[in-house]
Amino acid sequence: MNELKEIYDRISFLRLKGVKMKDIAEKTGFSPSVLSAVYSTVLPAYFKEIEKGTDEKEALDKALVWVNNVSKKKLLGSLPTLKSTLFSMEALPQRNKVLPNNPFLETLGCNLKESVNQIPNYSGIYLSYSISSSSPAMKIEPYLIAPSENGNYVEVGHQNVYGTTHWGAAMMNGQNHLYLLFNESRSPQLALFYICLKIPMYDRPPFLRGLYICCDYNYNPIARRILFVKVSESADREEFLKMKGTLKSLESLDGKEKTYYDYTCQREDVIRMCNIPSPQMTDQDLETEKRFLNI
Repeated sequence: MNELKEIYDRISFLRLKGVKMKDIAEKTGFSPSVLSAVYSTVLPAYFKEIEKGTDEKEALDKALVWVNNVSKKKLLGSLPTLKSTLFSMEALPQRNKVLPNNPFLETLGCNLKESVNQIPNYSGIYLSYSISSSSPAMKIEPYLIAPSENGNYVEVGHQNVYGTTHWGAAMMNGQNHLYLLFNESRSPQLALFYICLKIPMYDRPPFLRGLYICCDYNYNPIARRILFVKVSESADREEFLKMKGTLKSLESLDGKEKTYYDYTCQREDVIRMCNIPSPQMTDQDLETEKRFLNI
């Protein structure tokens, strides 16, 4: 199954170089809709299952559930040809396009740089506490907040409970909020998850409280309360990378962790969504969804 990773990375490379998906599909003999489904849905879902420790065969079966136009037999049978064709394609350099000014994007760029000067009081290694969306337990995951090596932005790192490390950036809204932004998927795919932390009126606070917004394993948006507790003033990457995320059941928590559990893992600490199969899609679906989530 290593070919799936190579194929995904090659398509990503070609797209980053400006090759359109329809052109890639034409060369490989796939229809654009099928190749797009494989690249944007099946493979990301497959990689996520692998990260969770799922067997490769089972992971692919689960990933294919999300699409109805991809045959497992045809996909596996075409992997050698698909890989060969992709690696034989040339990625021609693209001319830079002049994009119109976007004030919002310009503000983000300026804020990324300015935040470096405001972050010292909040730099360090933290342990985060939040409710798990996959099991009745509390997630405990390490985060790093520190100026980047080149000093151009605030770098943030995240070690999830499945052993995956994400790197992102942070921005600050003056002395009110700290935003941590990550891409949970592989570039150029975007699966944004971000955390908004409220900055207290306290010099070098021992913990930060906020909201954590991402997608669950069914790709539904989910918002959760999250608590960041500082465990080190160090901004050392190596120290951070040695730490691991974990899931802990209520029965295994110590006294302080129980306090964190009570703060982050109650029913009111999470807002979920779910898909309601409906051919009409009427207002009644909204009531049905809320009733279903309250079961």
